[in-house]
Amino acid sequence: MSGQAGSGGGGAGPPPASAFKSPSTDGKRRSTRFKDEDEYVEVTLDVRGDGDGAVAVRSVKSVAPDAQEAALLDRPAPAAAPGPGGLSSKLRALRRIASGSKRAAVPLAALLRGDRDRPARLDRSVTGAASALRGLQFLNQAAVTEGWPEVEKRFHRLAVDGFLLRSRFGQCIGMVGSEEFAVQIFDSLARRRGITAQVLTKDQLREFWEQLSDPGFDAKLRTFFDMVDKNADGQITEEELKEVLTLTASANKLSKILERVDEYTALIMEELDPENLGYIEIANLESLLLQPPSQAQSRLVTHSSNISQLISQKLAPAPDRNPLRCAARRLLYFLEDNWKRVWVMALWLAINAGLFAWKFAAYRRHPTFDVMGYCVCVAKGGAETTKFNMALILLPVCRNTITWLRSRTRLGAAVPFNDNINFHKVVAGGVAVGVALHAVTHLTCDFPRLLHASAAAYEPMKAYFGQRRIPNYWWFVKGVEGVTGVIMVVLMAVAYTLAHPWFRRGKLSEGNPLRRLSGFNMFWYSHHLFVIVYIAFIVHGVCLYINRTWYKQTTWMYLAIPLLLYAGERLLRALRSHGLTTVRIEKVAVYPGNVIAIHMSKPHGFSYKSGQYIYVNCGEVSPFEWHPFTITSAPGDDYLSMHIRCRGDWTTSFRALFSQVCRPPAAGQSGLLRADLTSPAAVATAGGKLPKLLIDGPYGAPAQDYRKYDVLLLIGLGIGATPLISIVKDVLNSISAGDERFLTRRVYFYWCTREEGSFEWFRGVMNEVAERDARGDVVELHNHCTSVYEEGDARSALLVMLQALHHAKSGVDVVSGTRVRTHFARPNWRDVFKRVACGHQGQRVGVFYCGDQKVTPELRRLSQDFSHKTTTKFVFHKENF
Repeated sequence: MSGQAGSGGGGAGPPPASAFKSPSTDGKRRSTRFKDEDEYVEVTLDVRGDGDGAVAVRSVKSVAPDAQEAALLDRPAPAAAPGPGGLSSKLRALRRIASGSKRAAVPLAALLRGDRDRPARLDRSVTGAASALRGLQFLNQAAVTEGWPEVEKRFHRLAVDGFLLRSRFGQCIGMVGSEEFAVQIFDSLARRRGITAQVLTKDQLREFWEQLSDPGFDAKLRTFFDMVDKNADGQITEEELKEVLTLTASANKLSKILERVDEYTALIMEELDPENLGYIEIANLESLLLQPPSQAQSRLVTHSSNISQLISQKLAPAPDRNPLRCAARRLLYFLEDNWKRVWVMALWLAINAGLFAWKFAAYRRHPTFDVMGYCVCVAKGGAETTKFNMALILLPVCRNTITWLRSRTRLGAAVPFNDNINFHKVVAGGVAVGVALHAVTHLTCDFPRLLHASAAAYEPMKAYFGQRRIPNYWWFVKGVEGVTGVIMVVLMAVAYTLAHPWFRRGKLSEGNPLRRLSGFNMFWYSHHLFVIVYIAFIVHGVCLYINRTWYKQTTWMYLAIPLLLYAGERLLRALRSHGLTTVRIEKVAVYPGNVIAIHMSKPHGFSYKSGQYIYVNCGEVSPFEWHPFTITSAPGDDYLSMHIRCRGDWTTSFRALFSQVCRPPAAGQSGLLRADLTSPAAVATAGGKLPKLLIDGPYGAPAQDYRKYDVLLLIGLGIGATPLISIVKDVLNSISAGDERFLTRRVYFYWCTREEGSFEWFRGVMNEVAERDARGDVVELHNHCTSVYEEGDARSALLVMLQALHHAKSGVDVVSGTRVRTHFARPNWRDVFKRVACGHQGQRVGVFYCGDQKVTPELRRLSQDFSHKTTTKFVFHKENF
């Protein structure tokens, strides 16, 4: 270990056997292995049964790299993390090896220091030490990696006359965003050294930095204890603990813990001060930090290490320097993952190219070519593609047709119905290109050429443009063709602009004068200008300059079937929502985070699949607007439910409307306001002012394809969990009912939310799933609160302790208020995928994601990487909302 494992041994070989005494009498040779970063060390002991219990160090040697995996597999528990004592710190765990009798063992670390009369230290179990280290990191990995040179640079930038102010300490050491917490650390380090000034020199700052960046458990525990121990008397009182817990909860934006800080402080004191002395010493705190994790946590963390390592090696980039082979491999992967999109796009582009070429060639032989040249060929080619795309653009938004094709036919095996909205946008781009080619070439090329043509050249043009010469340029613009063309271009420009995410999602800044044009309402109304556009388009296509024979005018031929289909869709929606599908509101709950949950009666014969959505209309908010919302109830439930995040003007008015009939929740209920309207008496109490809701649907969505997979990986961010909640409930219902046709047997559900109040949205569902699947054999739930610092940060250390104690005592998580333990910060998605790949080799995993678009590329890339380089096939689906 000296010389191999790094610190602590001072380069000396193993001590003589006479230096060790042990109570063991079993006469066996035992060995253990320690890991220091990426190196392994094996220590072998002789425990002799000669009556005096002597223990001899037989050998201390490094383990070859090819044996490291075997070393991990031989022992399920990970190796003890090294502390600042080097050899003495690492050998503490050998007490268990050398303890063969019931007598109290003397720590080998103490014996090595010649410290035999000192009382035994707490037995640091290997797993417990690792857990404690995760909870006592004062600096994030990025700050530690940067090292002292970066801190020194910041010191020179922030210092005043060579001194760093106390208020700038957090910024200087890289603890940005938690200045108040950093000040507490500053005070504890200063108290320890007797520094009373509110400033630091560079040398003092370096001393502080070295203690904070010390990876040893003892150093971090000492720093943490000093931070809590305000008066430096070696004892933490309940008031001091409460102050730091309050600070921790504030730094992590956990208001619910602040509301019950007295209760939680008393809980920690009860655990650490069982004798009711009124204070905690450092040994008590150490005992809590070193508690081994629960069996459930161990099961979540422990996985096939050899498979995991194998997958990590496979996912490493191949050292192929040939750019052609690399490009070919990337192309192959792209085609494998996107072949449905590729063939549809190729067909669409081919049709557009064919129509353009056909019309171009036709006008190349037309009499007008002699005057207008290739300009008229380009203009007419662009017009032909515009006719086709104006017809095609309606089909992806025929929701009933798409849902029927997706659910009742096998076309979904070759057609990417999940991309219908994206394809709608692509076709809209094709319309814009066609209009630009048609309008620009007409206005800037062939019309001017016609105006400037000689009398002889104009003679053949009289059959198309009249006997009189065209007087000026405005003759073209003020005619029927020109007016309808201008109307179409202007209305298209408005609809295209307001459909952009900056306008549709209201992302414009407060001072922007165009902000009043943003929001879903403006998008919705401007998109319905297409009625005028199509009327103008048909008129424009009939009143042609060159071709006035009706059966040769193809505009109406392109549009006839799509317009009839779309008109039929709108008529069906109107009939179904205004009488054929009626709903009665049963329950309402208004939650923190501007979320409202509505429970409605399920209409007779209303059948849907988990993941599908409905359109909702509330006449008291707007008689014309319909908004889509995912169904959060399971198909087997006797009610319909939806959870709505109120962000825009419509949803905000919707929430305000229902808040008027709600009341504060009763004890044990979640939410800010509730209304239970399942009885006539309750409706009467509400004043009879219940808004009327109309629904239209259900409609298909990517999430409805979950039944095709053996394993599901469900990932929801914020309100994006809505379609996934329904899937979780349906999986449990199907498995409980013994449905043999149901393929799915395992679900991993990851829900990340920024606010602790968000957990109220699905608290009832989480508790229901946890109760029905108590062992987690079917559904594994992972809640992540991203406002809390990760479980490797001192700013969340007390929260980790409190969470463990409270869950062990009451079975309820302090952050979410559910039976599901909450993790802190965002998940490491690569680790999540690796873990699923380890546990489900050779199986198909459906990855369903709903949330912020920023995470989509990473999840799609991970799905591709693990699919190509492991035996597990990940199929990624992105919910469009």
